[in-house]
Amino acid sequence: MNINRGNPFQKEVVLDSWPDFKAVITRRQKEAETDNLDHYTNAYAVFYKDIRAYRRLLEEHDVINWDQVFQIQGLQSELYDVTKAVANSKQLNVQLTSFKAVRFSPVSTLPDTSLLMSSPPRLTHLSVADADLLNRTWSRGGNEQCLQYIANLISCFPSVCVRDDKGNPVSWSLTDQFATMCHGYTLPEHRRKGYSRLVALTLARKLQSRGFPSQGNVLDDNTASISLLKSVHAEFLPCRFHRLILTPVAFSGQSRL
Repeated sequence: MNINRGNPFQKEVVLDSWPDFKAVITRRQKEAETDNLDHYTNAYAVFYKDIRAYRRLLEEHDVINWDQVFQIQGLQSELYDVTKAVANSKQLNVQLTSFKAVRFSPVSTLPDTSLLMSSPPRLTHLSVADADLLNRTWSRGGNEQCLQYIANLISCFPSVCVRDDKGNPVSWSLTDQFATMCHGYTLPEHRRKGYSRLVALTLARKLQSRGFPSQGNVLDDNTASISLLKSVHAEFLPCRFHRLILTPVAFSGQSRL
């Protein structure tokens, strides 16, 4: 959905055939400037009706840049096995992380947090100046590529945060290049105040008001986030969200996953 809204991440769509297509891959445009270690930005999203068509796309010359660290995302169960088979033939390592896929129902009202805190929260959005804090607190972060990626997300897509009296972010969530809600986090000293719930629902409503889906994913062992999602009646989908990070052997000692 971001491609027809200015295309800030310089994406394009590759099909196996037209108009009767059986596999779709979104990727960065070839002319876009890239960092070969930046698997955050070097990202592909996949959908297929026929797994054989997806495999043929993978095997075609120039559809995938196999000479850099990158990620592939998708919601279909065969994605990992087929991708790994092709990647192994090209001497790339594949790391799979699988999540519960979730989406929010239409959000009409925001929660009342007045009983949970002494003063009303200052609800606003993130700025690029906050990127360093987000990089340090994200389980996937802590490196220069992630820092730049987060700064780009903040610049391009909707975000929500609660700030303290000094203007510092204490709870936040943002949107990634595939219009997925991500990096929902509250600083430990500010938890149990209702901030996470407020931020999640506010961002979901903001996305819905702009015509985006309000979707996300959560690890199976993230019990706190799962409880939060259940409390706001988010729908856990029957499919799972799969993220594959592929690393050429030449970069295996350099990439940060």
